[in-house]
Amino acid sequence: MATKTKDKKYVYSFGGGKADGNESMKNLLGGKGANLAEMAGNPKLKLPVPPGFTITTEVCTYYYDHGRKYPAALNKQIKTAIGAIEKVMGKKFGDVKDPLLLSVRSGARKSMPGMMDTVLNIGLTEETLKGLIEKTGDERFAYDAYRRLIMMYADVVMEKAGGMEPAKGKGIRKIMDELLEEVKHKNGVANDTDLGVEDLKYLSIEFKKLVKELLGQPFPDNAMDQLMGGIGAVFASWNGKRAVEYRRIERIPDEWGTAVNVQAMVFGNMGDDSATGVAFTRNPGTGENHFYGEYLINAQGEDVVAGIRTPGPINSYSKNAQNQQFPTLEKTMPKPYRELNEIQKRLEQHYGDMQDIEFTIEKGKLWMLQCRVGKRNGVAAVRMATEMVKSKMIDEKTALMRVAPNQLVELLLPMIDPKAEATTKPIAKGLPAGPGGALGKVVFSSNAAIAAAANGEKVILVREETSPEDVDGMHKAEAILTSKGGMTSHAALVARGWGKCCIVGCSDIVIANDGKSFKTKSGHTVNEGDWLTLNGTKGLVYEGELPLTSIDPKKNKSYADLMKLVDKYKVMNVRANADTPADAKQALEFGAEGIGLFRTEHMFYGEGSEKPLFLLRKMIMSSTLAQRKAALEELAGFVKKDVKATLQTMKGLPVTFRLLDPPLHEFVPHDKDKLQELANELNESLDELLKVTENLKENNPMLGHRGVRLGITYPEISEMQIRAILEAAGELHKANKKVFVEIMIPVTMSINELKSQREIYDRVYAEVLAKLKVKSIPNMYGTMIEIPRAAMRADRMAEVAEFFSFGTNDLTQMTFGFSRDDIGSFLPAYLEAKILDDDPFQTIDQKGVGKLVEHAVQNGRAVRPKLKVGICGEHGGDAESVKFCHRIGLNYVSCSPFRVPISRLAAAQAALEEEAEKKAARSAAAKKTVTKKAAVKKTAAVAKKAPAKTSAKKAPAKTSAKKAAVKKVAAKKK
Repeated sequence: MATKTKDKKYVYSFGGGKADGNESMKNLLGGKGANLAEMAGNPKLKLPVPPGFTITTEVCTYYYDHGRKYPAALNKQIKTAIGAIEKVMGKKFGDVKDPLLLSVRSGARKSMPGMMDTVLNIGLTEETLKGLIEKTGDERFAYDAYRRLIMMYADVVMEKAGGMEPAKGKGIRKIMDELLEEVKHKNGVANDTDLGVEDLKYLSIEFKKLVKELLGQPFPDNAMDQLMGGIGAVFASWNGKRAVEYRRIERIPDEWGTAVNVQAMVFGNMGDDSATGVAFTRNPGTGENHFYGEYLINAQGEDVVAGIRTPGPINSYSKNAQNQQFPTLEKTMPKPYRELNEIQKRLEQHYGDMQDIEFTIEKGKLWMLQCRVGKRNGVAAVRMATEMVKSKMIDEKTALMRVAPNQLVELLLPMIDPKAEATTKPIAKGLPAGPGGALGKVVFSSNAAIAAAANGEKVILVREETSPEDVDGMHKAEAILTSKGGMTSHAALVARGWGKCCIVGCSDIVIANDGKSFKTKSGHTVNEGDWLTLNGTKGLVYEGELPLTSIDPKKNKSYADLMKLVDKYKVMNVRANADTPADAKQALEFGAEGIGLFRTEHMFYGEGSEKPLFLLRKMIMSSTLAQRKAALEELAGFVKKDVKATLQTMKGLPVTFRLLDPPLHEFVPHDKDKLQELANELNESLDELLKVTENLKENNPMLGHRGVRLGITYPEISEMQIRAILEAAGELHKANKKVFVEIMIPVTMSINELKSQREIYDRVYAEVLAKLKVKSIPNMYGTMIEIPRAAMRADRMAEVAEFFSFGTNDLTQMTFGFSRDDIGSFLPAYLEAKILDDDPFQTIDQKGVGKLVEHAVQNGRAVRPKLKVGICGEHGGDAESVKFCHRIGLNYVSCSPFRVPISRLAAAQAALEEEAEKKAARSAAAKKTVTKKAAVKKTAAVAKKAPAKTSAKKAPAKTSAKKAAVKKVAAKKK
């Protein structure tokens, strides 16, 4: 039977050395509530925590499911819990002589710092204010607390939670802050702490007038009304804009809800013997094992976070350029600091992780307000995880699960200096296509980028969109910024492959018609030659030059230690998408176990491509088969050379060569001079070539004459590539060099296409063996599955293909019917409205595209049990997609070289998660077996007792009935 609402426990108390909950109850009490209960009630800790209570996350869910109403039992449970606080503190809530004041804070299961609201000093009314003054003898402190309450309550509870539009175009808090600044300016003081009691009285009166005038209702003068208002505001802030956006980024489910923590107030603003601060058990920026933090004397917690005053360092280690002039907490308040230092050591040891702690010192007494697992950057995360393993604080598996795969980006790429970025406002925001930071002078054309780089200048290439003809300029640029395009646009794909900073789809910028400047929606104009700094990890654009920081992972011992653990536990292989020997070398340095996608067309882009590109264009424009074959024969040497160099670099690791994929019109020159040069070479007129160019244009080239379709209409194109690849591999193999080639046919949808190309493949393979006089060349023949029909017909495809590689970029595009280069105009609206949870081009759509992949794997292996399967789309570098690929049994994922470490870590985590699930399943099964055995044993015991009670009485009755039946039969016979 379900628990009745009135009997259900919604409120969990803590304080006074005991607690109803503990740290294992995060789902119910939220992270903050569970940790407060643990600190207060665990016998090994019993820390000085102000007493309080936690309202569970279930109330938040109920609140939203029932039109913002609470369970009937909640009010009574809250009053009981307040009574428990009063008992510990020796004060009464709402008492006019010695009032207990409360704080109300949020606390979700997963930390969401700064995303939800807080209200302090609840319980101060006109009457209790007098009692506080009388009890403390400190009128200034009392009015300081009162004006803070009015400011926070009006902002958080009355305006935001009340759904009110800001008056006069400004929020009530902003208007109050301006009045506060006026008063400070009038008195010639810089800090709030320099205001006298009369100033604070004046502000309290004026603030209440503003509340009545701008919000249309008086500031509540009843303690219980204030408390319930604060609780409602925290629940309402769960669906505030900041919180919703943060949950989307961090992938925190909406249905989790937040808990609410109500706690007795302790005051850091009671004079120079009081303080408040935030600290970390280790440095969250570097990972160094040193106690690190900041504090403010005579302040409340909001002052530290809001940056109203510059906080001081808690110890010498915490000093920096901004705070070094202030005395340390260790020196100013040595006794509370020593106690705090001992507590932080105990907390880290107890939780086995770096802790973020908040504390208050009231009149020399230390109080612990919060502890939680501290946020850290990638550099710190890797260092902490590996050092904690060495010190035996945690085991290897815990260390691997503790580092988020995307945190490795920060070790591999330059980043904007965090301190500089924190004090600079971005001028535009786009899609974060290529991570890391970069700075350079703005240029608006590929040629300008090439010319500037030749002069040793750092540039950022700004374009509406990029095309293959921009590749050289893109390569020379420090970063790329486009106003159009999505996360898998040309610019995004190319930049990620190079590990280059890139922001795409930045609709905040509009490039001028003359191509010499752009304007932003915020009103900034940026001209060619001006400096920009990009944060490609967050998609932020900054004006001017911000300093960059970087770490060489090869010199980072913590990174090396982590990757050793990764390789120890991962099962699935990780390859790289690489198109040149240089890319291949980079991939090997990052730990790639092969190349999952070598795009043969990339040898026609960038440096050194002029000659092969000319020959390719010559082949495309040829009017006869003989001309085409002649051009292909010339081109074969260039293809073979690139293939051979890459195979040599990979030293026997598998390399998957995708045959020519793009439609031919992409390679045709648009420049008339280049067309004329081609016409001269082919002895054709320019007009004739212009006609050919026009005929090559397609209405929808994505679905047009490309991939395998080129090989079927022009089999000589397939033959040239297959021969070049096999000859390169065969020559190395003959020279006793290890090689393994996989030739992949793109854009297939039918077994007949594969058979058509296989005939060419088999014939050429035999010819190459004969030419080189070798018995075999290590190779496989397979296909790229990027059309839904191919996935659905995988059983037939596997009759010919020895391996599948899923091109999930195109498979996603064709499954959704989205143009991946045009999604910027509508996808943000889809994500905001939660029509889609994620961008399907960033993380694989497991319910749709993923089902196609899973179906293809199962059906393909039903025909060919040893079918090798991988993916080579952009999803190969996305952690969640990698974990999905592990679960459905793929052999490998392939991604850009710079994302190889990320995918390796994700693969290791996937293996550990699977191991944990199996262990849990075995445990559950064992428990079920024990329960079943106990039930059988009980039944047997009952059955054993039963005959002794019934047999003596029932036997005669059975015998009599039998005799009567015999007599009846005998009578009938007579």
